[in-house]
Amino acid sequence: MSNKIKCSHILVAKQSESLSIIERLKNGEKFGKLAKELSIDSGSGKKDGNLGYFTKGMMVKPFEEVAFKLQIGEISDPIKTEFGYHIIKRLG
Repeated sequence: MSNKIKCSHILVAKQSESLSIIERLKNGEKFGKLAKELSIDSGSGKKDGNLGYFTKGMMVKPFEEVAFKLQIGEISDPIKTEFGYHIIKRLG
């Protein structure tokens, strides 16, 4: 298993918002478009939610635990951290 992965995320403040984003993704909306439109992480939001490559220890624990379990192309359920609710998409 690689110790370096690449992910995008969408960060929102409320669980209800994260659940509505999951619905929109299931209905075929593009992850990057929703990240640009809705993510409160403005740095990654501008880049379709792209966080680039990271290794273990660089992200908060709950985020990291889920991100490293995703398959490439897979999208997580909302994960709560101190920053809000993240929806993570594994890119590589």
